[in-house]
Amino acid sequence: MSAVLRAVKEPRMADMTRILDSLTTSVMLADMQHNVVHMNAAAETLLGVSRNQAVGRPLTELFRGAETLIEVLERVAETLRPFSRRELPLRPAGNENELIVDCTVSQYDEAGLNGVLVELSDATQHQRISRENALLAQVGGSRLMIRQLAHEIKNPLGGLRGAAQLLERELADPALREYTTVIINEGDRLKNLVDALLGPGHAPRKQILNIHELLQHVWQLLTLEAPPSVSVIRDYDPSVPQLKIDRDQIIQAMLNLGRNAMQSIGQSGQIVLRTRVLTHVYIGARRHRLVASVQFEDNGPGVPDHLRDTLFYPLVTGRSEGTGLGLAVAQDLVSRHEGLIEFESRPGRTIFTILLPFDANS
Repeated sequence: MSAVLRAVKEPRMADMTRILDSLTTSVMLADMQHNVVHMNAAAETLLGVSRNQAVGRPLTELFRGAETLIEVLERVAETLRPFSRRELPLRPAGNENELIVDCTVSQYDEAGLNGVLVELSDATQHQRISRENALLAQVGGSRLMIRQLAHEIKNPLGGLRGAAQLLERELADPALREYTTVIINEGDRLKNLVDALLGPGHAPRKQILNIHELLQHVWQLLTLEAPPSVSVIRDYDPSVPQLKIDRDQIIQAMLNLGRNAMQSIGQSGQIVLRTRVLTHVYIGARRHRLVASVQFEDNGPGVPDHLRDTLFYPLVTGRSEGTGLGLAVAQDLVSRHEGLIEFESRPGRTIFTILLPFDANS
């Protein structure tokens, strides 16, 4: 029996709810039909749902994706034993943000109520840190792979191009020279591809800039490139302070994200460029007091499940005509500013977020 469950063993419902409300642990009580009987103040804060909205309503009405939680409740009712589930996704109805919780469910038969007690703790931050560490590991792995790939490709390409140029000088027939021209041009194209993978060969040339000046430039380019039925909307927070960043590198990173969103939605849809200031944000294991958030949101079909774990690796793409370089290059450019690009995606709503810490402005 959990500590919370022991704490609520009182003879009257009024006493029980009073005790629950004094706890900092998020707790809900539900009857055997999965209707909410009580929700304490901590649960209201965690879930973003008021007690008046919740009491008397089934959990499936309160939360989208509550089916897994219902399965846990039914298992407890069947076995009469407590059961825990880690990293359970819940999305309160009417709220676009997904919440990840760890939950423990126990049978409750006190104070005239036969039901279950659900203890919840926020696991969103823990999951986010784990995912960001994985993304940072991808950046390091990508850089190593790219260097090795560049070495293996550029040396033979140089030899091929040189041989094609020598052969071209020996050919008297102009028709045959067309073939050597193709070899030279394709070799140059592959060299440019490798150079794009390697990114800029210098450290960021940082200067104090307004992020909205850069984003406005990106917005203008996207607006010119967008099909007639695609709208590019600006949602800027004017209070975002200036950042010390490399203008060209951050513009390139943002432009890659914007074009990726445009390719995702196709001939019609909406892209939102959004800026905010976030406080006390972890990027990997490091905590930053202030972080600039630049988001690119689109209402396209979302990121395919099979690409989610490898999306920022080079040459990974879900489009037959794609090169798989845009996101990898953008992640590398942002990481040079001690930042990170993360994403969340489901059909109809995909958000790529650039995080740039202000304390990296030295």
